Amino acid sequence: MVKALIRTFIAVELDPGFGGKIRQVQERFSEFDLKFVNPEIVHITLKFLGDIKESKVPSIAAALDSIMCEPFEAKIGGLGVFPKPSNPKVLWLGAEGNFETLHNDVETVLKPFGFKEDERGFTAHATLARVKSLNKDQKNSFINILKELKNIEIGSMQVNKVLLKKSTLTPEGPIYETLHTVYLD
Repeated sequence: MVKALIRTFIAVELDPGFGGKIRQVQERFSEFDLKFVNPEIVHITLKFLGDIKESKVPSIAAALDSIMCEPFEAKIGGLGVFPKPSNPKVLWLGAEGNFETLHNDVETVLKPFGFKEDERGFTAHATLARVKSLNKDQKNSFINILKELKNIEIGSMQVNKVLLKKSTLTPEGPIYETLHTVYLD
């Protein structure tokens, strides 16, 4: 019998009150060919685990319970793109706070499981949209809106929990399910 694999990641959810502001930011980019993330599920990914055996969830959850990071205040705001403005593939919202420490804690507690460490370095961000295609004229217009909203402030929130999430991909977008919650204290 083949063990079921589930697609998983570790995240911090944004304050539900940010949904309206996130939607407004996304609407500014509605003329472009982007695949938008539903504002209700926009989150900060601390680590993407990929496909794991469902049987591993309890041991991963137990490891995450040993995260030492304390709760912290985070500021959500600022707009950017990966990899660079001249070649935008991902439109994101920035996040300031103790995310680097939290990310490092997650990496440390998961080391025994052999997950690949992030090679590109960690940048706390929440993906708002993936860029499907932009022609030259659209790219200039896109960059102008990006510059205009570069320093946008969404709000502050308390980061006091980390979630192990399951992601089921559907044609309408991903469906997320929380498998485990770690409360920071």
